[in-house]
Amino acid sequence: MPGARGARSDYDLEVPPGNRWNRLRYTAWAPLYDVVIGFRRQRRESIAALALSPRARVLVVGAGTGLDLPWLPEDARVLATDLTPAMLRRARPRLRPGYALTVMDGHRLAMRDASVDGVVLHLILAVIPDPVLCLREAARVVKPGGRLSVFDKFLPDGGAASWPRRAAGAVAELVATSINRRLGDIVAAAAVGLVVERDEPAAFGSFFRSVTLRRPA
Repeated sequence: MPGARGARSDYDLEVPPGNRWNRLRYTAWAPLYDVVIGFRRQRRESIAALALSPRARVLVVGAGTGLDLPWLPEDARVLATDLTPAMLRRARPRLRPGYALTVMDGHRLAMRDASVDGVVLHLILAVIPDPVLCLREAARVVKPGGRLSVFDKFLPDGGAASWPRRAAGAVAELVATSINRRLGDIVAAAAVGLVVERDEPAAFGSFFRSVTLRRPA
């Protein structure tokens, strides 16, 4: 994809120490991921909210097995990235012409500034060790006026986790993901001026949220 800067497609990216556990556990999850994780409607609606123009350039961060790819426009130019090669191998059958896969760390995107029209951040901000840095990087690479699609599990902004949720969160964090991050805190800490255009409950009541962020023009 135009705009990619030193992206690696040979799956030999050096993994920072803080992210090694993520690669290990999601390598183990890869064979089961499509069975356990779906969210077809939520993915489709979240991507539709990007309002992509024809032949848009799109970056998918934390693409996993490629479950978002069928909902992106067929004429888009898509770079789907993930830290875990085992996940991307399972995404390969979902590729279309103009789509590409590469191993990339969401903390340090190998992309030029303002090089894509939209960024998909589905089920990644609750997983990646530093969600603030990830969001900051995503905002850096999207063009002014471009949008970011976020779908994930978050605590209500300003809310506190109950003790059962804190206990469940300790287990979930070890196995796969955090369930006790607040998106509002992440957006504020990223300090990149993103505007919330849409924020809706998406699944299991408001446990999952679907949010569209826009980089001001």
